[in-house]
Amino acid sequence: MGNLGMYLLLPLSVLIGISLASQAGVNSQLRLALSNPIQAAFISFLVGTIILGIIAFFQGDAWFKSGALASIPWWAWIGGLLGAFNITMSIFLAPKLGAVVLAISVVCGQMIASLALDHNGWLGFPKIEISANRIIGAIFVVVGLFLVAKK
Repeated sequence: MGNLGMYLLLPLSVLIGISLASQAGVNSQLRLALSNPIQAAFISFLVGTIILGIIAFFQGDAWFKSGALASIPWWAWIGGLLGAFNITMSIFLAPKLGAVVLAISVVCGQMIASLALDHNGWLGFPKIEISANRIIGAIFVVVGLFLVAKK
């Protein structure tokens, strides 16, 4: 993918960031109403599952093509577990950290993991070597975390 294609996709990534920051606040309010972060995460996943089920139904594709489930690598099954952890922790942390500190700390974790994932080509990501620009960018994100977290 060329630079132009990359720049056209970046707004979608920014939209994901807006969604993630908003989701933490929305789910935090759900937690307040239910007085339980696990129940709030359950409701969040339930609504998402229903929406995805409706979309998948109307797509008209065959459900679980023959042999598809057996061909999935073992580690691909933990995506739901990771999602449940992420949502539950965001619900728990949002009112304690605030939107900015929560967002940038999540991004810091993503940057650190992403450097390793890209460099090694793990989990199906294309292998992209760590470069000085990537390290400098990650350092800026980590420095940003300390700047926004400082009271």
